[in-house]
Amino acid sequence: MSQLREECGVLGIYFPASMDLAHLAYFGLYALQHRGQESAGIVVNNDGVFTAHKGVGLVGEVFSHHVLESLGQGNIVVGHVRYGTTGVGQKENVQPLVINHRKGRMALAHNGNLTNSYELRSALEERGAIFHTTTDSEVIAYQIVQERLRCESIEQAVCAAMDTLVGAYSLVISSPAKLIAARDPHGFRPLCMGQIEDGSIVFASESCALDAIGAAFLRDVLPGEVITVDETGIHTDRSHCGRAEKSLCVFEYIYFSRPDSIVDGTGVSTARQRAGRLLAREHPLEADVVVGVPDSGLDAAIGYAQASGIPYAIGFTKNKYIARTFIAPNQSLRESAVRLKLNPIRSALEGKRVVLIDDSIVRGTTCRRTVDLVRQAGAKEVHMLVSAPPFVAPCFYGTDIDSADKLIANHHSVEEIAEIIGADSLGYLSLEHVRELAPDSGPFCTACFGGGYPTSVPEHQEKDRFSQKIHNA
Repeated sequence: MSQLREECGVLGIYFPASMDLAHLAYFGLYALQHRGQESAGIVVNNDGVFTAHKGVGLVGEVFSHHVLESLGQGNIVVGHVRYGTTGVGQKENVQPLVINHRKGRMALAHNGNLTNSYELRSALEERGAIFHTTTDSEVIAYQIVQERLRCESIEQAVCAAMDTLVGAYSLVISSPAKLIAARDPHGFRPLCMGQIEDGSIVFASESCALDAIGAAFLRDVLPGEVITVDETGIHTDRSHCGRAEKSLCVFEYIYFSRPDSIVDGTGVSTARQRAGRLLAREHPLEADVVVGVPDSGLDAAIGYAQASGIPYAIGFTKNKYIARTFIAPNQSLRESAVRLKLNPIRSALEGKRVVLIDDSIVRGTTCRRTVDLVRQAGAKEVHMLVSAPPFVAPCFYGTDIDSADKLIANHHSVEEIAEIIGADSLGYLSLEHVRELAPDSGPFCTACFGGGYPTSVPEHQEKDRFSQKIHNA
């Protein structure tokens, strides 16, 4: 129920011979739908001929069977689902981006956010570059094309471009003959590699996408690593590995990733249950039942119940047929929409002292509605626990919080927030303990919780910095 949203999911498949890869990509993107519900796209590469279909909407809305059939066969496919954190939701911003240049074509899918995109784009425009989107992903594409004019291969161009890129980027790229995966040296966003029995190599943001298409998980792409797949096999370049301390976004475990995914060696469900156990250590409560807010609060609630001895109960039923936020014209209908998506189970809550666990409180409005639902179901007490520390700083690496002014924790104490959301008490997981969610997978980026930024902070911080009105045109 958090209002925080992440940017994108990426997918790439290389098959030694031409086949129907569009349907396979469709299933993989469906598994990554939680990472972006704004738009979706697939580019099929058939021996250097690129066929693309992209659109605004969910995967199932953008791609019909007829559309998938029209993409034809190929031996490389790149796919993308998007929630835009840089660049507004215009159709031209839908990925994968397809670039035509002197040495061929390139399709690029990007997850993350650059912190120096404004400076890079300004320098490119001064040299005559013309941009067609308002995303930092196009900046990455231009940097690679610039380097490609000087390098012998596309993978060398990607490595050279990485010398100029600062921030978060997990990339899947198709050239006419190669599939390339690259992850920034900090490893902010996840990227993994798998293999299908027929020999296909798959790259995806999360391992759940590998499961969806029948691929076996091989390993995670290392921070700073560039992996190239072509007819000669798999080649890796680790020249950028170790150039920066690893800073995987810890919120991948708290909220972003699917619970059935394994991210950098740790199961997401395991990490969330650990968060619940740590909450029980920090915030012991006397209560009758522990309830998680679907979906990312469920595992944390299970962990809290296991550690505290308080029974766990399913407190909500979630409508599985509402894919996107219901848009209603007034407050009364918006409140009805909340009930349409999430409805409390009265028998589990009535007359009970309830420990309610969610993944985060960003602005407080959604949390207030959830607490109200529990109250209306007859709960005697509602004690809110959050499996993350308070948000106190903006994120510049791929989430949609670009201003500290939007964060409730910057303007109110914990006690005040509890009163605002209507809870009897409120407790957060500490910064110290959030770093322990996945002991074998860190270190982590905890900048949004006040843990300090791993890179320089961008001078131009607005998420719509490339789409603002220009008054002197």
